[in-house]
Amino acid sequence: MRQEREEIITCISEAQTGGARQSKACEIIGISAKTLQRWMHPDNDEDGRPDAERNPINKLSDVERQRIIRVCNQPEYADLSPSKIVPSLADTGHYLASETTIYRILKEEKQLAHRLKSRSVKNKSKSDALRATGPNQVYSWDITYLPTAIRGVFYYLYLVMDVYSRKIVGWQVYEQESSALAADLMADTCRREHVSRHQVTLHSDNGSPMKGATMLATLQELGILPSFSRPSVSNDNPYSESLFRTLKYRPEYPEKCFESLSDARAWVEGFTHWYNHCHLHSAIKFVTPEQRHSGLDNDILANRKAVYSAAKSQHPERWSGEIRNWDYISEVHLNPEKQVTSKIESQAA
Repeated sequence: MRQEREEIITCISEAQTGGARQSKACEIIGISAKTLQRWMHPDNDEDGRPDAERNPINKLSDVERQRIIRVCNQPEYADLSPSKIVPSLADTGHYLASETTIYRILKEEKQLAHRLKSRSVKNKSKSDALRATGPNQVYSWDITYLPTAIRGVFYYLYLVMDVYSRKIVGWQVYEQESSALAADLMADTCRREHVSRHQVTLHSDNGSPMKGATMLATLQELGILPSFSRPSVSNDNPYSESLFRTLKYRPEYPEKCFESLSDARAWVEGFTHWYNHCHLHSAIKFVTPEQRHSGLDNDILANRKAVYSAAKSQHPERWSGEIRNWDYISEVHLNPEKQVTSKIESQAA
């Protein structure tokens, strides 16, 4: 563009030297005299249009962009979303860019894909309100079907999770639903977790294994307070339902069936290890359930906060507000009650 402009200026200058008028020479070439004067001014080398395209000062360089793409395609991050990649890198002391920036770059590179068989979730009202401020205070448990090679016959997966940490604290796969089997699993879970009497509240739905005489007697013996959902309301037990959804939408979950009871137990054992020790849970600030259950999440979140603060100090122009909230989650609620302000409180206010 600059070379073409200089050639035009030279042609018009030669025409003027030969006696032609500047305005007539500009008209023949197809530009205005004002444009020629602007081109000839030494201070107008750059495009002065107000809508001219400019690069923002906080734009990532090509080297930074390629580094982000390279890191996101490494084996340990290839199957993670940017919302999990960023905190994972922060745990190693590295910060490349925000989740939004990484999402945008991967989208431009056509490397984003929806990998979940997700379905819409219907909102339903909640029931009993429970609160957990630490591990082994509130458990949630349920039973789900696992398909077998025989049509209409299922294995039954019993899963007990800690609401506070989301850790799977107990599980077993049986060939039948039974209150006695559920009681054995609960007793074994309490032994392994060193649960004392009157320490845990156990929430479940209203199925017969949950409310069977053997199960209730065992809970009373263990000093565990039972809590139940309303009949036919699955969302009164949301943590277990969410866990089963995660389990059944794992890529390695069998599309057809489990060949044997031992195969089903082996698969659940592998899933439990991944979920407890590898899964960065979004509801607990992207730490693993085991880290939160063991009390390590506070230090991890503090380290991430320090990494983000250092990144902001190094490039403040790339931050339009505060750093991401990595504050520790001190309590978790199961079916919290709606806050209703009384008329007396309203009048007092």
